[in-house]
Amino acid sequence: MTGGPAPEAPPLLPHAGPLFRAIFRGADPLAPASAPEGRFHQSGQFALYASLTPEGCAVAIRRYLRADDPPREIVPLQLAAARLADLRGQPGVSAVWQDLRAAGVPSPTWAFSDAARAAGAEGMLYSSRSRPELTHVVIFRPGLLRQAGPPRPFPAGL
Repeated sequence: MTGGPAPEAPPLLPHAGPLFRAIFRGADPLAPASAPEGRFHQSGQFALYASLTPEGCAVAIRRYLRADDPPREIVPLQLAAARLADLRGQPGVSAVWQDLRAAGVPSPTWAFSDAARAAGAEGMLYSSRSRPELTHVVIFRPGLLRQAGPPRPFPAGL
């Protein structure tokens, strides 16, 4: 858990529908994030990051793309969740966290996911930092998603 007071947990809402996830070609689209820490997960916590649109998932990973990466693809998924925390439009959720972690400081974004997890959320909806009209999703537990179609090519030029 992070230090300081946790943000108030938002209402938990049901959400069912399509999601899209960018992965390395041939990787398991239902596997959790491979990084031990991320925007909304600490070491040992399950997290699977996706977006409500293919464009959103391409925007979400733009910062992480490297010229020598293996080829990527976008996989359509279907979500059925009873309790998602809706944090769209909250500026603190979009804080840049990587530099703080590199300096040994807990990510301020963990307070949001810690509060949502403590309230029983199965995941969170949140706005894209660079494109607030796009929505990203983080899922906190396995079993809520299934693949919903064949992979699509990752957009060129990103």
